[in-house]
Amino acid sequence: MLLIKIKRILKAGFVSFWRNGFVSLSSVLIMTVTLSVIGILIFANAVLDTSLVSLKNKVDINVYLLTKASESDILELKSSIENLPEVKEVEYVSREQVLEDFKKRHENDNLTLQAIEELGENPLNAMLNVRAKEISQYESIAKFLESKNALSKGGVQIVDKVNYNRNKEAIETLAKISSGARSLGFAIVIIFSLLSVSITFNTIRLIIFNSREEISVMRLVGASTRYIRGPFVVSGTMCGVIAGFVTLILFYPLLLWLDPKMVNFFSGFSLTGYYFSNFFQIFFVIVGSGTILGSVLSYLAVRRYLKV
Repeated sequence: MLLIKIKRILKAGFVSFWRNGFVSLSSVLIMTVTLSVIGILIFANAVLDTSLVSLKNKVDINVYLLTKASESDILELKSSIENLPEVKEVEYVSREQVLEDFKKRHENDNLTLQAIEELGENPLNAMLNVRAKEISQYESIAKFLESKNALSKGGVQIVDKVNYNRNKEAIETLAKISSGARSLGFAIVIIFSLLSVSITFNTIRLIIFNSREEISVMRLVGASTRYIRGPFVVSGTMCGVIAGFVTLILFYPLLLWLDPKMVNFFSGFSLTGYYFSNFFQIFFVIVGSGTILGSVLSYLAVRRYLKV
């Protein structure tokens, strides 16, 4: 008996969907817009994360070491910094490497290169490039480097200078951008979600309104509220699922068109690559959101506006 009821509800839902073709199409289009907003926010978040990671990787603290610092003392300091919980990576650049990099940067400046040669020795300092796990942790790392903990075993200072104060403003600005961008993204998600849900809800009401006489007849013959509501939930779910697939199909050519522009602007980040590498997650979010929106909003529309 239960299977027969379920079969009838599913059949009635399919019939209602096709019978109200124009309104169903409107619902699918509106929900496609809704799901497109969700999809755009997914890709915008991916672009934002990639951009922030790229910026974070360009921010570091440069620790310039005294020319008299021994290799063993430098490596010991490097190990001490790496043991800090805030530190993600420490790169040691020897004096020889610093000199080689300097010559490459000034390969067209013969006067500077000649001056270096005349000195007879390497005047440049070895350095440590320190990257923190989070932008907000650079200050505590800088304090460690300026404390007595940065001394060698013999109590001799081997750190010449730390460029944190020079980069402090840029680091703090990046931290604010990171925090503000995420807050703005969350606010946009909430606003667009509410607007989209409201429009979708009112569109689904049209399907139910067109069937008001049928619902009245079903009431008179003693049909249960579940039996009356079921076909509309099925119809709304169909709208959501179809809208989900339409959204996924539309995104593909759009991403192909945007990809060349995004790759050059966002350091090689590929929207199409992200789409395919995360397809199953995107699929479940888009189609799942459409299914939930269609079924839940249909359920609420019947309950609230038809007083079932």
